[in-house]
Amino acid sequence: MKIKKIVILGGGTAGWITANHLAKNLQNQKGIEITLIENPNIPTIGVGEGTVPLMRETLKSFGIRETEFITECDATFKQSIKFVNWMDKKTHSQNYYHHLFESPFPFEDDLTPYWLQFGQDKTLAETVSFQADFCDAGKAPKLITNREYEGISSYAYHLDAKKFSKLLAKNATEKLGVKHLQSNIVDAELDASGALTHLITEQAENLAYDFFVDCSGFSATLIEKKLNIETVSKSDVLLTNKAIAVQVPTEPDRPIPPYTISTAHQAGWIWDIALTERRGTGFVYSDNHISEDQAYSKFDKYLVGKLAELSPRNIDMKIGIKETLWHKNCVAIGLSQGFVEPLEATALLLTDFSARLLAERFPIEQTLVPIMAKRFNEIIGNAWNKTIDFVKLHYCLSDRTDSQFWIDNRDPLTIPESLQERLLTWQHYCPKDSDFDSKTELFNVDNYLYVMFGMNFKTKVQPLDNQYISLAKSQINEVAMASKEFTNKLPMHRDLINKIKKYGLSTV
Repeated sequence: MKIKKIVILGGGTAGWITANHLAKNLQNQKGIEITLIENPNIPTIGVGEGTVPLMRETLKSFGIRETEFITECDATFKQSIKFVNWMDKKTHSQNYYHHLFESPFPFEDDLTPYWLQFGQDKTLAETVSFQADFCDAGKAPKLITNREYEGISSYAYHLDAKKFSKLLAKNATEKLGVKHLQSNIVDAELDASGALTHLITEQAENLAYDFFVDCSGFSATLIEKKLNIETVSKSDVLLTNKAIAVQVPTEPDRPIPPYTISTAHQAGWIWDIALTERRGTGFVYSDNHISEDQAYSKFDKYLVGKLAELSPRNIDMKIGIKETLWHKNCVAIGLSQGFVEPLEATALLLTDFSARLLAERFPIEQTLVPIMAKRFNEIIGNAWNKTIDFVKLHYCLSDRTDSQFWIDNRDPLTIPESLQERLLTWQHYCPKDSDFDSKTELFNVDNYLYVMFGMNFKTKVQPLDNQYISLAKSQINEVAMASKEFTNKLPMHRDLINKIKKYGLSTV
């Protein structure tokens, strides 16, 4: 019993990323047909306009040129998330830090112990990586002479979600043979075992498939409404539950920050993502701590009184994950799988990671479905829980006391036990790779180092020997020299984007 007919319900970035992954990985399997069905009347949510470096590998594997992607998706480079005002302004003179995409310690030795004891006149990111200087100088991560998907430092992208979906759809249908059907699905049929068999259209057509991928977004048409898989709420951990999103036009010659700006406020934070012609911004907040009117007022102040003219839209954020992600012959990917607030660009990351895993271990034989489902649920479930831990880290380490929101986020009752155990360990020892017991965690020791010590986490310093101190001093000086050299060499961010659109990047 082979699986021959695969259907993906829902387009958008989740549906089309999944379609490309499946089609690419299954293209040598004879007789497999992949169809994506989407309702043309449902718009793309468009919140997840930031990515992480994994997206470069994904686009390259799909056969999409980086030049084409940047040109068609209004994309810009992202080297960091710059966190502003996440700590008490009264006690921190430089109230921002970078969560960089370039790994720290370019010469491989862990310099954290030295920095903790001697180097805190600068942030950890500024001390152990040259990328912080690239970001503060507004520089691109690569030269026009660098090949596609390669750079001086690691990077991801900011993008227009609607344009990105169109590019992915074009690639999947024209290059990889995915069938595209526009139709409104109103119901589905199950067999006696509870597995899906057919989708029913608005015109009463019965469409038969062997395997179903639910990318229908918040509606979760198959996994929730038909298969009755409930969502496990995580609102007791992550306290934000609302967002106001707007797009802000920008001048054609305005400098483009090569990072996402995340600015904390009284009851949440504001994202600010710069594309070439506009900024995508959003006000994330908890309506248990401020009212909608207060949120609009504070966001309007951030946008210098322009909020009303920008057609803002409200987004309800129900933070949680389905209790089962793959049930019978149906797997949920994207917003139908769950939702974590937009901090750290987790939406596209979890979508890409889930779709990649499904494609790499797709059950060609029906007998493999239970085995692959169990593995998928374990791996992706763990990825979700550890991602929630990492997002919570930003809140529970803040020393802000200006509102109940920040105080509540430090309440141990809101902090997962797994995160509490790690933080207790790291009060006595610097984080190490060995503290991360799974290769499928999406955020590793490097990510934790940048955030923890960007937020002044206190770790006891073990005695340092003279040989290590001498080595650390030398390597920190080398980082500083390399930083100066590369920062002078690299182009301004907008200048490189303009050159790429005019000349393209080399594939050789």
